[in-house]
Parts: sequence; C-alpha cells; structure tokens
Amino acid sequence: MGMTSNHTYIQSIRLKEGDLPKEEFPLNIPALRSFSSLYFHPNVTYVIGENGVGKSTLLEGVAVALGFNAEGGTLNFNFSSYDSHSDLHDYLRVARGTTRPKDSFFFRAETFYNVATNIEELDSEGFGPKVIDGFGGESLHKQSHGESFFAAFMHRFSGNGLYILDEPEAALSPTRQLSMLSRIHELVEQGSQFIISTHSPLLMAYPDSKIIELTEEGMEETHLTETDHYRTMEQFFEDRERLLYHLFK
Repeated sequence: MGMTSNHTYIQSIRLKEGDLPKEEFPLNIPALRSFSSLYFHPNVTYVIGENGVGKSTLLEGVAVALGFNAEGGTLNFNFSSYDSHSDLHDYLRVARGTTRPKDSFFFRAETFYNVATNIEELDSEGFGPKVIDGFGGESLHKQSHGESFFAAFMHRFSGNGLYILDEPEAALSPTRQLSMLSRIHELVEQGSQFIISTHSPLLMAYPDSKIIELTEEGMEETHLTETDHYRTMEQFFEDRERLLYHLFK
C-alpha cells in the first residue's frame, strides 16, 4: 500500500510560545496540559481516547485554526448557530504543507444537522448550482443522520482534499464503516489527507496511518492492536461467554 505522499496539507500543530492561560479551559484538559506539538501523517491521522478526554476540542481547534467554521462544512461555510466552541485555535500554530487542498470538509456529528439546514437555506436563495447536488441530491434532512453524512462522504468529497472528521461512525453500521474505509483509501490515492477522531476499530484500521491516543496523562502514538478499542472487541469475539460472565456477575 504505502504510497509516496506529496499531499501533506497540514504537517503539524504546536502550541504558541509565551504566556498562555494553562489553568483555564481548554489548555487545562489533561490531554493538552503537557501538549507541545503534534505531527500529522500525510494520509490518515486518528485521534482516539475515552469520551470527555478532549478529542472534539482538539479537532475543532485544528479545524478553526485552518479557517473552518466551528460547526463544520467546507472552508466556504461561515454561518454560526452557536458559539460554544473553545478558543484553542487561538493558541495553536499550524504548519501547512506547500500545496493547498482543492477540496475540504470538517464533519462533526453533533452539528451536521446545522450544516444541512444551512445548505437548504443557501439553495432556497437560488444562486448558482444547488449545493445539495454535491451531497447526492436528496435533502439531508429527509435522510437519517448517518445516511446523510455517508451520502456526502461518497458523493461530495472529491479528492485532493483535507478532511477533518469528528466521530464519523456515529450513525453508521459496520458494513457502512467498511465502505467508508474503502472510500478513505480511494480519496487518499487521489491526494487527500484525513484527520479523524473515532471509537471504531474498523475505521482505525487504515494501514497507512498514525494513531494518536489522548489520555489523562497526555497524548502519545499507539498501534491499532494496542488500543482498548481493539482489545475489547477481540476479547468479545474470542471469549464472549467469559466476558459476559464477568460483566453480569
């Protein structure tokens, strides 16, 4: 697989120097407390960890620092229906690659509905080609949450892109997750770079990638088979009886 990669759109992020409010949110999140820099894989970088450890905050900080709207969408989306995002982006220095992506998308499960609403508003104003056509043509509100994102991922993402995805598996069946993995591979081969936060061992399985785990101690690189996600599933499939026995006793 290992393809030579010359499409690193974002090389690394690091904390700016100087006097930073380390005692306040978001810099006081345990995973960020000792943070200095993070280098991204040219193809796929996974950000994993338990709920509440700061994955979404980190992804959002990177995305906003790159010029994405905090709720998601392409780099052209600039609506905002809430301002609950952190100011992490203010403290990050982003090292970009030499080329700019031709396509871009920041996906957050929890605010994708707002992106869908914004698309409908844009299309009702009737300027130019319908935005929804790039997402498969069918109103995203008329499809289930998972299906609407899946449609966007399969139809609208076009390669040479920078794609930041926050828990994209949220509403996807295992079969859909495998289709997504295959699509990630197609898009990587078309010169794309991904940063993905996920809980799914299926989605984490892309070979040409880097897995960064956020914990109470900080962040460090790990491998698929060393993650709790993988081990739990392995235990479940190898010795379900025993696992359930311990869970229920």
